[in-house]
Amino acid sequence: MKQSALFATNNPLWLAQFDNSTLLIKVLDLCESVAIYIINSNQQVLYWSQGITDLSGLRQEDVVGKSCLPEYKITDTDNHQETIIKISSTDGSDIKVKKVVQVLYDKKNVFAGGVVLLAILPKPMTLGTLPKMSAKVTNTELGSQNFQGIISRSPAMKDVFQIISNAAETEATVLVRGESGAGKELVAKAIHDLSARHDMPFLAINCAALSSNLLESELFGHVRGAFTGAIKDHSGLFQRAYGGTLFLDEVAELPLELQAKLLRVIQERNYIPVGGDRSIEVDVRIVAATHRSLREEVKTGHFREDLMYRLRVVPIFIPPLRERREDISLLLWYFIYQHNTANFRKIEKIEPEAMRVLLDYTWPGNIRELHNVVEYAFAVGRGTTLRCSELPPEFREPRRVNQQILSSVPLSAAEEIVAIRQALTQSKGMVTVAAQLMAMSRATFWRKRKLYGL
Repeated sequence: MKQSALFATNNPLWLAQFDNSTLLIKVLDLCESVAIYIINSNQQVLYWSQGITDLSGLRQEDVVGKSCLPEYKITDTDNHQETIIKISSTDGSDIKVKKVVQVLYDKKNVFAGGVVLLAILPKPMTLGTLPKMSAKVTNTELGSQNFQGIISRSPAMKDVFQIISNAAETEATVLVRGESGAGKELVAKAIHDLSARHDMPFLAINCAALSSNLLESELFGHVRGAFTGAIKDHSGLFQRAYGGTLFLDEVAELPLELQAKLLRVIQERNYIPVGGDRSIEVDVRIVAATHRSLREEVKTGHFREDLMYRLRVVPIFIPPLRERREDISLLLWYFIYQHNTANFRKIEKIEPEAMRVLLDYTWPGNIRELHNVVEYAFAVGRGTTLRCSELPPEFREPRRVNQQILSSVPLSAAEEIVAIRQALTQSKGMVTVAAQLMAMSRATFWRKRKLYGL
């Protein structure tokens, strides 16, 4: 807009030779293939490009001169605004587009309508076509590798995304399994957002965060006088999430007595509030999550087998971050870009040594821990380069090779590469010391180092 104003100011005589309406028509002719339309203050369509016809399937002769649909309307407060709207495409499906508005005013400075541009939002790319990882990930790359808020370029997540998409089309109960910080709630939210219930509530509760009595009241509600302090009726999560999705995090921590009540809800589609005497109907899709194996919990008597089968209709396992190391750099830059927008500090590059340390780390806290590391760096560091000295203390202190990796469980190739690199770093390149850290003979260490090209 500033450039246009400057052009008009500096070239008044050149512009004066043209009729305004003729000039506008010429400009619109150039924009015919772009999804653009013009409406007046009464929300009547004055111009409807071929581009928007191709996008929406609404023909010019059926739209021009008539009131536009609600999603296409604008107000005088929409000037320079960018919003995301949902429209019906030519194949009948709903698509999300970015709506950019330029409000127009008449000579008396009264709202006269506006010009609107629609831009299709980029769809997540399939993992097989993702670009190779660069030292610095651009915002464009991050956007193309964002599946419903889950950032990944790892082939290990390809099947996860496909199961999420398929499960979202059904009403099946889903059990998400993954380590702490791996993003289980993001998976649950993605299932909800892609399902037919996306316009209804998505509510979540951590089953390990409350006592048994409080958890029962929070899930199923209670009636007035049910217990001391119950001064009024309380609607539980099952009632508040009616028509939507309820996410039960750490469901393995659910007490046995509440497991029986949850089983009834799933089977009978109703429940009785605490202290109540009548049942309440349920219309809620359940997505549960745990970092434990429910089968093992069943064996130890801590979890009902019948409930396990009811919850585990569609199991989804999220690989830990150490098993999808190509995501570390991607997520690192994703969180850096988020914090850069706060204008407190702007990181433009990462010191090579710091990047190597971050890539070699085993990330027991997964994505949550990685996010915390970025927050720490922004808090303690300054300048445009993230340095090794700005990482939390555990990244700077000499530490032994992860003993869990060196257990009797066979290592994967990726884990062994990480362990060998870490041993070489700690030993400052001294092979004999590195082999000792790895509990290997010097010859075995040399052989594996050659095998992996380290």
